[in-house]
Amino acid sequence: MSGSVLITGASSGFGEAAARRFAAAGYPLVLVARRQERIDALVEELSSRTPCHGVVLDVRDRQSVTDRLGSLPEPFDDVEVLVNNAGLALGMGGADTADLDHWDTMVDTNIKGVMYCTRTILPSMVSRGGGHIVNLGSVAASWPYPGGNAYGGSKAFVQQFSRNLRTDLSGKNIRVSCVEPGMCETEFSLVRFEGDAAKADAVYDGMQPLSAADVAEIIFWVTSLPAHINVNQLEVMPVTQTWSPFAVHRDQPG
Repeated sequence: MSGSVLITGASSGFGEAAARRFAAAGYPLVLVARRQERIDALVEELSSRTPCHGVVLDVRDRQSVTDRLGSLPEPFDDVEVLVNNAGLALGMGGADTADLDHWDTMVDTNIKGVMYCTRTILPSMVSRGGGHIVNLGSVAASWPYPGGNAYGGSKAFVQQFSRNLRTDLSGKNIRVSCVEPGMCETEFSLVRFEGDAAKADAVYDGMQPLSAADVAEIIFWVTSLPAHINVNQLEVMPVTQTWSPFAVHRDQPG
């Protein structure tokens, strides 16, 4: 790998863990996130291992993504790997009671953010004749659960968008992978439950979830394979998670 690795949502969770994994291998990094203090601290820490450039922006802001990621300084402007990691879930309410602001935020971040970042970085990959886009999806793209409505729908978009990118990029020597984790203990549930630590902790009670480092290792592995190999879609769960039986609602006997 000769270019840089650009990671969105790099201030925590999968993004931060991926930054550490790529830094350990010496790859130049562009670390993108909303939180200035966290990005500054991570850039300062990892710069002792590899060149790092921090970008503070919200991937929901189309103009900021275009302006900031479309004008990266040398040598970071030669992006070889784009990790579209920024994303979130909000709430667990049913579709009839869900907060529409939550839905808007998930759509704007999980869908539009992926589109904006991809559209900004992709032309340079095509020009240089190579690259790799890794989109962070979720098992929720394929397996529904109560309260997963807009979040699952947004990750289904990521899955299908990744597949369509592959067809658009046929013959252009650009790889596209969709990595879809299951239950993983990060800030994900804390954000979903708006800072309620008790609810977030209960999600992982009595089971061993994946860790951010586990998922980062998978992302790194996918990008480290020989250039002629493309991992289209990789779904991963902890051993303690699997699928539930079909739910059947039965009317009570009169």
